[in-house]
Parts: sequence; structure tokens; C-alpha cells
Amino acid sequence: MRMADRYLINKCLNGDSTAFGLLVDKYKESIYALAYSKLRNFHDAEDITQETFIKAYQNLRKLRQWDDFHAWIYAITSNLCKDWIRAKFRRPDCEFIEDQSAKSLNDYSSQENPTIELLHDAIDSLPEIYQQVLTLHYLGGMDGAEIAEFLGMSPTSIWQRLSRARSLLRKEMLDMMSETFEQQKLHAGFTFRIVEIVKGVRLNPISPKTLPWGLSLATGIIVAFLSIGTHLNLINNNGSLSGSPLPCESKVLKVGEIPVDVIKVSNISILTNQQWNGNGLDYVVPSLQNALFMSPQAGDIWTRKADMPTPRSSLSTGVINGKIYAIGGWPSLPTVEEYDPETDKWAKKSDMPRGRQNHTAGTVNGRIYVIGGWNKADGPLLAVDEYDPLTDTWTRKSDIPTPRLELSVSVVNGKIYAIGGWRDMENLAIVEEYNPVTDTWTRKADMPTIRESLSTSAVNGKIYAIGGWNNIQNLAVVEEYDPEKNVWTRKSDMLTARNDLSTSVANGKIYAIGGKEGNNVQYFSVVEEYDPKIDKWTKKADMLTARAWLSTNEVGGKIYVIGGGNKDRDFPAVEEYDTGFASESINLKGKLPTTWGDIRTAVNK
Repeated sequence: MRMADRYLINKCLNGDSTAFGLLVDKYKESIYALAYSKLRNFHDAEDITQETFIKAYQNLRKLRQWDDFHAWIYAITSNLCKDWIRAKFRRPDCEFIEDQSAKSLNDYSSQENPTIELLHDAIDSLPEIYQQVLTLHYLGGMDGAEIAEFLGMSPTSIWQRLSRARSLLRKEMLDMMSETFEQQKLHAGFTFRIVEIVKGVRLNPISPKTLPWGLSLATGIIVAFLSIGTHLNLINNNGSLSGSPLPCESKVLKVGEIPVDVIKVSNISILTNQQWNGNGLDYVVPSLQNALFMSPQAGDIWTRKADMPTPRSSLSTGVINGKIYAIGGWPSLPTVEEYDPETDKWAKKSDMPRGRQNHTAGTVNGRIYVIGGWNKADGPLLAVDEYDPLTDTWTRKSDIPTPRLELSVSVVNGKIYAIGGWRDMENLAIVEEYNPVTDTWTRKADMPTIRESLSTSAVNGKIYAIGGWNNIQNLAVVEEYDPEKNVWTRKSDMLTARNDLSTSVANGKIYAIGGKEGNNVQYFSVVEEYDPKIDKWTKKADMLTARAWLSTNEVGGKIYVIGGGNKDRDFPAVEEYDTGFASESINLKGKLPTTWGDIRTAVNK
């Protein structure tokens, strides 16, 4: 991530002002939240955020340590906020008090509505050490690790402060805070506006020798490598390849307001004059715009990772702060274990209040909600249990109206949708919506196809119910649910009919993984990719271990398959699937996937 900052700063200092837009996209939410935490006014915070980036661009040459851009821009924001406070309170009849409180500032604001004033009162009731981390988390969309790096503190300290701050506020206030801050996000076009402004700021190009040594070496190696062969001669000024055309595959990722294009180029043309073994390894050549957040890779590759301590199937998992929590499983286990993909290590956590298997889980606002399932003592379960990883504690919530197992859930707009399942020898089409804010359930439109052992995933506000079993046969059926309209639509069938599979979303596409046929007839290692935009399925590389009753999660553009089993045994196996679009931990929450062309059109209207 730091290398990406260094690359973009170098581009800016050499006359590419559009590269600064990528830095703005990366840090704008954090800076906006920081400014708001000090000023308690959304409009003023946006003005300070804009001024911060403009001032940073104007003074970019003064930044000596390019790795410290995040700390530098943090300091600029803090100083601008202090200047704003001084100007606000400079009166002919009073002297400025250096440390005016946010509460005093709020008293002068005439633009806030009663809800926001209530929110301010709640925040101001907290000790100052908690106010900033709470704002960075809820308004800036930052997790504990990101806040820690941004403020130069330890992640443990940040998580403790977040946990303590939450415990001091009522749940209703936290929910109102989350909803209010979501409505006050920076508007679409903010990045574009900054880039248009800084285009008028002239920065003298730097000497090539000032390019950081690591980047100079890396650039030299890349250029030398790309110069091999007669079909590739050089890289032109805009970063694209010149020479004869190469067979390639291009994909466009949208990061914030910046479209980032990734070109995957075959090395067949590059190596035509070389002796090679015909394996056709692919090299990834990024455009200059792409050097920011994404690490483009060949993709479609499986890697074995550290085994889960407890072998199990029919479990559920959830992701919070980049860590995966494996919960319950056959035979009705209460076991919870945490997996850190970054370190490839497992840790034991607090058990669930009750053992479960064939259940499901949804994650909302940093908490995991475990729903439905079965155990030997109670049969199909009504209980909903909420897990908070920050405190490693469990809380009982309102029961699901329809007790069932082999169901699936997806989350849209902070609400959990429990779909399908099985109870009393009957397959179900029931859909029930859970609102964590009010701790209430609502019945919604039934799924058109009655089924159990299905998997669901949400993309762009729509839920896709995939596969399953209807007591007669495996299903390849895919149905799309629109929670806003409460309407179901039939989509293209999956390529391989199956049940007890798992699906996850990466880069806006759904990956259907594993599963089985019928009553333990065959176990699949099949992986199929669904693109909701074009309603099309594509076959991908098979998983290493064929299995059903597994669970999958996406972290940083990679999908982690955990547990599962076949008719003979349960697996501890964890396998990582590289989709080809692995992210360097950039937080995309709250960012609008708007292209430059869309923004320019909107501005010109």
C-alpha cells in the first residue's frame, strides 16, 4: 500500500495530475471523517477535506518521506481544522481559546437538523479518546486496523476504544449513528472536482534520480523484461504497450470514482524467439493507472492453507476486520475459531451459547448473526445469536419466526434475509427479513422455487438464490430477489446442478463452489463464476478437495473455502482461491463505483 502511494506521488510530481485522483479516492473518506470529528459539521468537514487535498497537492514537493503521505495529510487536516476553529471563534469582544470543544462548535452551527444534533449530543457524551475512533469507524468506513495505521496507534488500542465506546452508547444510538453517517457520505464527483482544480496547479517535474531506489530498480526490471522478443519494443508515454498486438484479456475494476484497468497479456508473443516448454505462463502488465490498489495476478489458482483446528462440516462463517470466524458445525458443535488470512493462523474464541449444525450466518455492522440450524436436543432452532468479535461475547436476539435448517442468508442495506430451508420433512420457500436495528422479523415474498441446501449471495443490492435440493432432484435454478421491490426474477441456470454448495462474491461476480449430487451420490470440486451484469455462467479451475457442506468467504479479493466433508469424514481443509483481482486491503465501503465519464456528464448537465 505504501509502495502504491510512492508510485502515485512520483506520477504527480512528473506532471500527471490525474494520478492524484487515485490518492484522493483512497483517503477522502478518512480525511472527511477526521475533519468532522473535529468540527461537528458535515458541510464544513467537506470544505476542509477539499482544502486539505488541494493544499497537499500544492505542497507535494515538500513531502520528504513518500511512505508517510497518510500521516502528512492527517497533519494538514488537523492544522486546517485548528485554523477554522480560530476563525470561527475570533470575535472583537473575546479572545480565542486554543482548545475549544466540539460541543461549543456545535452550538454555533445553524444547519444541523434535530437528528444530527441528537447524534452530536451522544458523541459529545463520550470521553474525547473515544469520539475520534467512533467517527472514523462509522463515517470514514474504517476498520480497527485502518484506524490504527491512520492514527499511528496499535490495533489493540483502537479495538479496545471502539468496544468501550459502543458499550457506552445505547444500541439505538449506534444504529442511528450508522444510518445518519451513511446519508452524509461525500457526494459523487468529489474526486473529479479535486482533480479538475489541481490541473491548474503547476508542479515542476522532478529529476529521474529522485525516484525512490526500490521503484527505480523495479521499473528497470520491468522494462528489461518487456523488451525481450521481437514483438514487444517499448512502453509508450501513457503506459500502454507499443509494437505488434499481443493476445490479451482486459478487465476494468472500479475503485471509488476511478476506473482501474487491468490487462492480462499472454507471454506467447513475448517469448517467440525463446526456448520454452509450452506451459504458457501468463504475465500481468498493469496500465499506469492500475498501480494503485490492485495487485493483478494470473488468477484462477488454488492454494492450500493452514488447516482449521476442528474438522467439521455444516458450519457457517463470517468476516469482520479481515478475519474469518468459523462457527458451529456437525455434530452440533458450539465451537468458534478465528482465521487470519494474513498470518495463515487460527485462534480459539468463545463458544456459541448452543451447539448448531446446518445453520447460517450474516454479518452486519461488525457483528455476526447466527440463524437457524439444528441440534439433537432441540431439533430445528428458533434461536438467533449475535457475536461481537471485539468483546468475544454472545447475545441472544429475537427468534426467527420459522425454525429451519439448510437455509441461506444474505445481507442488503443492513438487513438480513433468511431464505428457503427445511423443516418437518418439508422444503420451504419462505423468506423472512431481520432488522438488527429494531431486532424484529418481517415476512417477505416467497421464493418461486421451494428448496433447501441452497446458497445465496448479494450483488449490487440484489440477492441471488442458487442451486439446492427439492426432495426430488438437484437444482441448477438461479432466482434474483430485489428487496426494495420485494420481487423475484428467474435468471440463467447454473452449469452444474447441485446442493449443499457455497457461494461468495468477488469483483462483482458470484463463485459457486463445491456441493454434492442427490443423497451423497457424488461430491463436487466444481467452481463456476456467475456475472449478474450479463446473466452468464463460466467454468473456472476446480477446487483442490471435492466436498459439500462447506463454507466460503471473500477477503481481499481472494475466496477462502473452509471445512466441509463427504459421506465418510469431515475436513479441516482450508483452500484459498485467487480470483485474479486480489486487493491490497483497500476499504471500498461507501465508495461509489462511478466512472470518470459518468461524473463528467453529470457535471456538464
